[in-house]
Order: sequence, then structure tokens, then C-alpha cells
Amino acid sequence: MTPSIEAIFVYGTLKPGEAYYQRYCQGSAVSATPAQVQGALYHLPQGYPALTLGEHRVRGSLLHLVKDANLNEIDRFESYDPTLEPTQNEYQRVALPIFDLRGQFLESAWVYLMADHKVSRYGGVWLPTGFWSRTLWPSIRP
Repeated sequence: MTPSIEAIFVYGTLKPGEAYYQRYCQGSAVSATPAQVQGALYHLPQGYPALTLGEHRVRGSLLHLVKDANLNEIDRFESYDPTLEPTQNEYQRVALPIFDLRGQFLESAWVYLMADHKVSRYGGVWLPTGFWSRTLWPSIRP
């Protein structure tokens, strides 16, 4: 099921309170709900997280955005271009089921995933808590 392009799950620098939320999301976000997705979360030495497919719970925020144009800006920020081959993108934008913090299904939303081999190549560190914040990894510079 393809989600409304207004629904996006963020787990890193685009979350409310993180380095790039204000620049890319705040002006068009009508809601931000604590949520989770199934996957595996990694911290990359470059100072930001990456999500892969996996069996763990990854916490973040489900955002509902007002207009479609903002998704294009977020795509550029995430180095994702739907016209390119997947291997040419940093992340892939895919629709995944999103759950509340109790595990109840909310809806499907766009999520940016990184391929396992790219996480390995970048030296990603698995975060078994499924939570990323710049306060835990202060190398982020907005």
C-alpha cells in the first residue's frame, strides 16, 4: 500500500528537536507523533544514523506534512532521487508500516533506508536501543 506522500517516519536528524527538523520539516509538519518501525538502526561515523531492514524496533517520529514539495526537499537532503538506480542513491525511500510505541499499527509511511553493505562500508555502529539522538552522538553540526 502506497502511503499518502504527506506521511513520513523520521528517526535521526529530521526528528523534532534534532539538527535539521526546523529547516526541512517544521514549517510543513502538521503533526509529529512518537512512533516506531521494524528495522535496525546504526550510527554512522559521518554523524548521522542509518536504518536498514531488520527485526528490531526503531523509535522516531511519524510526521504528516502539508505539501508534496517538501518531500522533494527531504529527498534531496537524504540523497535520494527516484529516477536513479537504487545503487546510485545514499538512501532508498520505501513505504513501511508504522506503529505507535505500544506496537499498534498506525499507517504506512515513507521511510529512508540504507542498504546493509553501505552501512558496513561506512563503519556503522548498531544501536540495540533502536534510538538515535545528537545528544548521544554530538558530532552533528547543523
